[in-house]
Amino acid sequence: MAYESIAELETALARSSYLADRGLATALYLALALEKPLLLEGEAGVGKTEAAKALASSLGAPLIRLQCYEGLDVANAVYEWNYARQLLHVRAAEAGTVDEAELFSREFLIRRPVLEALESERRSLLLVDEIDRADEEFEAFLLEVLSDFQVTIPELGTIEARQRPYVILTSNRTRELHDALKRRCLYHWIGHPSVEREIEIVELRVPGVPERLAEQSARFAAELRALDLQKPPGIAETIDWVRALVALGRRELDAEHVQATLGSLLKVHEDVVAVRDEALAGLLARSA
Repeated sequence: MAYESIAELETALARSSYLADRGLATALYLALALEKPLLLEGEAGVGKTEAAKALASSLGAPLIRLQCYEGLDVANAVYEWNYARQLLHVRAAEAGTVDEAELFSREFLIRRPVLEALESERRSLLLVDEIDRADEEFEAFLLEVLSDFQVTIPELGTIEARQRPYVILTSNRTRELHDALKRRCLYHWIGHPSVEREIEIVELRVPGVPERLAEQSARFAAELRALDLQKPPGIAETIDWVRALVALGRRELDAEHVQATLGSLLKVHEDVVAVRDEALAGLLARSA
């Protein structure tokens, strides 16, 4: 076991610039202790991917990331054959310049993230990011990996993990995941932090930020999340916004610079329009 206590894990994550609350730290600790995949769900920008990165950093484990998207298949996630190299080898063999070889052998296999994690010399952390963006067929394929930590390649047979990778899956919940996948994982929901916790996160991730600016920015972000916006800002957006304000030499919020930098905080035009002018004045007053 990498850590003797949850508190020790929390400290290690903080050294990797990630502040985890006790619930998340407990979920990560149990994932390590029980050697089970962990599914982290929550809105975009709340720190799911960063939690995986920080855990890998604290463990000194290679981070292998599989970014999911619609249409993701085995060839892009697990392995594919290097057909161009196979063809060249066939032609060279016909010309007598090389010996014939089995074309469906390791020599011609291209490893993708899942197979790379299973065959890693060092115990790695496999991050399956935004699994909800992948098709249901790929989600079903993952069941073998998450259950037995193995994959089957028809030409080579079953390949088992040299050592079980740590596995974290993230989901923004754009669709509901199947129960079969959830049963194979521990589960934790990451919500938006309290204002006090967000201030701590901003101060950790933006070294040298003025205390007043960190406090006002966290309160302003919390006020925005209470509005009916299409895409409320996550912690990631708050951090980017504060970095922009610091780069402009600001020590506290004012209407001019907030309006000029809203593009760092809000990513939908209609949301930016909704908080301008009179609404902006009220938000600033409540954030003071």
